[in-house]
Amino acid sequence: MQKVKVFVENIVKSIVDHPNDVNIKVVEGEKSTILELRVNPEDVSKVIGKGGRIAKAIRTLIGVLAGRANKRIFLEILE
Repeated sequence: MQKVKVFVENIVKSIVDHPNDVNIKVVEGEKSTILELRVNPEDVSKVIGKGGRIAKAIRTLIGVLAGRANKRIFLEILE
């Protein structure tokens, strides 16, 4: 699961203006994992994107990695 966290962290840091404020907390469950993403309040709109496109793209990539691990991974963007 560490690889997925690092992957998402690298993607988000390349998008935002304040990469040092990117924080991802991993909450493990039996069949699923939740990645709680926190960014600087000024960068939330950049991570979500117009109409949620960027967030959807990140979630799609996470879904591919999760399929390989036979696990469900969810991304929550927290403010």
